[in-house]
Amino acid sequence: MNTTEGLQKNILDATLRVFDQKGLKFTMDDLAKELSISKKTIYTVYDDKEALFLAMVDYIFDSIKESEQMILTDPSLSVVEKLHRILGVLPEGYQNIDLRKLYSLRDKYPKIYQKVELRLSTGWEPTIQLIEMGMAEGSIRPVPICLVKMMLEASIEQFFQRDILSRNQLTYADALKEVVEILMYGIVQRSE
Repeated sequence: MNTTEGLQKNILDATLRVFDQKGLKFTMDDLAKELSISKKTIYTVYDDKEALFLAMVDYIFDSIKESEQMILTDPSLSVVEKLHRILGVLPEGYQNIDLRKLYSLRDKYPKIYQKVELRLSTGWEPTIQLIEMGMAEGSIRPVPICLVKMMLEASIEQFFQRDILSRNQLTYADALKEVVEILMYGIVQRSE
């Protein structure tokens, strides 16, 4: 990783931490303080806060895709285990970050929120392939794949658009885990 890439990564990691703490109210001064660098250095990499947020969205989703790839290539996992993990994947470093705050971008930064929506609705090919593999081997019952995709997308969009999680003291990670459990196994009590 060259110096510019390292600086970008450090800035984006710090942006996630500061955004998690302060939401949209964080300033470039807050970010510079978190990084122990000057604002001028940040501005050599990102022109403004909007450019920083756009990069942050890509960084989050690219990290999710990297985690998905690790799951897909793990030979010790069955198709069902891979599907279960991929549907609920969150990179290790994001487990405690409140991704519900991405919704706050919608009004002030609609272009960025559109990017969040786009990233949520694309990149489903590996998941679809796993569902198809599971149906072919008989480990997953035949289901309309478009419904599985729609149900998960709609759930995640609701996480971002409403305060249901906050009102019920659920973190994004816990809510995603529950949605995946319900999607994979329903709400009927399973005998272990």
